[in-house]
Amino acid sequence: MEAILKDPSGAVIGLDFDGTLSPIVPDPASAKIHPAAPDAPAELGAHVGAVVIVTGRPVATALELGPGLTGVPGLVVLGHYGFERWEDGRVSAPPPPPGVPRAAAELPLLLDSLGLHDVSIEDKGRAVAVHTRRAPDPEGAFAALREPLAALAAKHGLVIEPGRMVLELRPPGMDKGHALGLFLAERDARSVMFVGDDLGDLAAFEAVRASGLPGVTVCSGSAEVTALAERADTGADGPDGVVALLRELTTAFSRS
Repeated sequence: MEAILKDPSGAVIGLDFDGTLSPIVPDPASAKIHPAAPDAPAELGAHVGAVVIVTGRPVATALELGPGLTGVPGLVVLGHYGFERWEDGRVSAPPPPPGVPRAAAELPLLLDSLGLHDVSIEDKGRAVAVHTRRAPDPEGAFAALREPLAALAAKHGLVIEPGRMVLELRPPGMDKGHALGLFLAERDARSVMFVGDDLGDLAAFEAVRASGLPGVTVCSGSAEVTALAERADTGADGPDGVVALLRELTTAFSRS
């Protein structure tokens, strides 16, 4: 934090979306960004080298759920764990992997064979996720799905990414850590902070440490993911706490 405050123009501030800028909700399609979340990065972006959102969501979905983000100067959004990139109003991405629609087509039959009728499927285009939060026994459904979904992912050349009551099948070769590491090198970062809330953010935490830069990792607090809190340097009380942290940084920069 001292390095970030002393040299803000060399700092990269990385943020997850769900659980960090947006509260977790039972139905991911109904998620909405924290009302103050677009303003806080915009104010912070006037001082630091870059603000980047690294999310498993498609870029279009993240921007739809957080429409104010499009007005944040200099913001970069890395969607699908870095496979997609939004910057200056433009999206760039490689072609969608063929394994994803094939796996998605088999999912309803697989869920039916397991007797899991209260879980939901989220088609992300470049990934497909199964959410168990609305099941009568979310943790039991999550445990029952891990091995069958891992086998389905392997069958179609995909990997499985566990999260907060969600299992996602996506292409290999990219994760939040790889995406963040590439971005730090691209921007010649001299310090970094990353804020996340879920298991997928562990890779970004590792990228902060592997970068060799002065860095700090922040867990957007949740009793559901103790593994992340244990690996974080500090914590924030969910999206409310994250917004407060970003505003504290902005205030500190303004004073200096």
